[in-house]
Amino acid sequence: MAGFVQIIEFQTSRIEEIEQLGRPSRTEGGTPSTFRRIVATADRDRPGTYFTIVDFDSYESAMENSNRPETSEFAAKMAALCDGPLIFRNLDVMWEDTGEGAEDG
Repeated sequence: MAGFVQIIEFQTSRIEEIEQLGRPSRTEGGTPSTFRRIVATADRDRPGTYFTIVDFDSYESAMENSNRPETSEFAAKMAALCDGPLIFRNLDVMWEDTGEGAEDG
């Protein structure tokens, strides 16, 4: 199963304000999402450091999402609340294991 994952790393002392922006999947007009899943995380070892992990079916669907005006608007608002630049990691999925089908025993 191929796929694409984008990880966005950022630092902020204003995480509550970022959360109040809403999730980037909320769009006006009901445009369908191009991602499979978004996970928001906080780094336990580095307070104030956060990662957003976004799963896509493909690089192309990720770029379609990135090119949407609502995504750009959300990213600009989010960046204004960060204490430094956003760092993007663009990763091709080589393989994955969901753990499904494993038998207890």
